[in-house]
Amino acid sequence: MSASQIIIYILIALIVFSIIRKELNKRKVKHYNADEINDKLKNRSILLLDVRTESERKARHIRGSLHIPLNQLSNRSGELKKFKDKEIVCYCRSGNRSLTAALLLQKNGFNASNLRGGISGWNH
Repeated sequence: MSASQIIIYILIALIVFSIIRKELNKRKVKHYNADEINDKLKNRSILLLDVRTESERKARHIRGSLHIPLNQLSNRSGELKKFKDKEIVCYCRSGNRSLTAALLLQKNGFNASNLRGGISGWNH
């Protein structure tokens, strides 16, 4: 086996590992669709957390949501302590960054979940 073949096999293995890891992480987080979130918002039982960039938020956001960009979440998670009794539903554009945010918050003891499809699927 040549060195280039070994490198290709290693790259394939890393890609497969990455896909499997992402799928396993998805199972650790509860996912809601927009209609389910709308019902929970009416009951005030959740906090919506926008983890997109400032420019994305300026273009469009869900009214009443809190904004902490994903790249600042580790440093600013203390701002969420007052919401420990609520479920924090993270959202981004499509649901990928918010999944990462929800996993990070769960590791820090928060009840965090994800808005499936992100703001792209929000029609309310």
